[in-house]
Amino acid sequence: MPNRRTLLGAAAALLPMPALAQGGAWPQRNITMIVPFPPGGQADLAARPVAAALQRILGRAVAVDNRGGAGGAIGHAATARAAPDGYTIMMTLSSLVWQPESDRLWDRRPSYEVNQLAPIARVLADPTVLACRANAPWRTIQELMEDARRRPDAITYGSSGNYGTTHVCMEQFALAAGLKFRHVPYRGGGPALAGLLSGEIDLLPGAPGPARPQVQEGIFRILAGWGAERVAAFPQAPTFMEIGLREVEFYIWAGLFTPAGLPEPITLRLREAMREAMSAPEVRRTFEEAGSPPAFLDQPDFARFVEADSARLIGVVRRIGRVE
Repeated sequence: MPNRRTLLGAAAALLPMPALAQGGAWPQRNITMIVPFPPGGQADLAARPVAAALQRILGRAVAVDNRGGAGGAIGHAATARAAPDGYTIMMTLSSLVWQPESDRLWDRRPSYEVNQLAPIARVLADPTVLACRANAPWRTIQELMEDARRRPDAITYGSSGNYGTTHVCMEQFALAAGLKFRHVPYRGGGPALAGLLSGEIDLLPGAPGPARPQVQEGIFRILAGWGAERVAAFPQAPTFMEIGLREVEFYIWAGLFTPAGLPEPITLRLREAMREAMSAPEVRRTFEEAGSPPAFLDQPDFARFVEADSARLIGVVRRIGRVE
């Protein structure tokens, strides 16, 4: 389980490397931004406007590289193994912090550890919402819960993959309410969204941004939210806290990470660039139009946020246990 020493250590252990002195000012070539999920999900939504802004600010191409699979673990591991030279960065979601624990549930050696990655900046932090198709039989979250009690394991929901963000938040709800839903894992948020659109699944937890256009067009309905407050775009949908499930709270945050050990001058330049990118009008406008307002945190505050979030959610993963 990542702790304060692990996360702040990864952020602080930024020792200058001889390669920096030899190579001159960073960046001198193009940068790859790994997104550990397919196009169309929350991480991709966060990555593309930020990559475009960084490209303008740094004067080098920043190419988004979608490496989906294993709930994000493939891209996380690829970033952890990359050289800490500033030319591989990663935009990812909160599942980063508990995936090593899910491997340990199966007595597997994790493909990466959290301390192999350094948090740089938080970009978004959206409360998750629960969507169904507009023609579904449930008009309220209470009706869904009553149906789930009558038909355990019959109502399906999609996720971004086993132990991914939307899997963990849905099981957090199910465990707290004493319900059983049937989990259908996809290779990312985009494919899961397509699954709800096509009728392959009944429910989909996810960020408000990707669901918003479907709600506006009358295709989806939002039943509830995982935030401490109702989502402004869906004021009719209560929070789980409102209906008595006080411990059901979950945010799909997106943040920028690098391999640990990045030289301090590169880290400082990247932090400055992220601060400038997140204040750029075109980035803020893109996020707000998508229904995901910016939620910037610089490295020290982001590291503390990740620590607190992981401490709470690793316990949920342990309660989920082994998932085939």
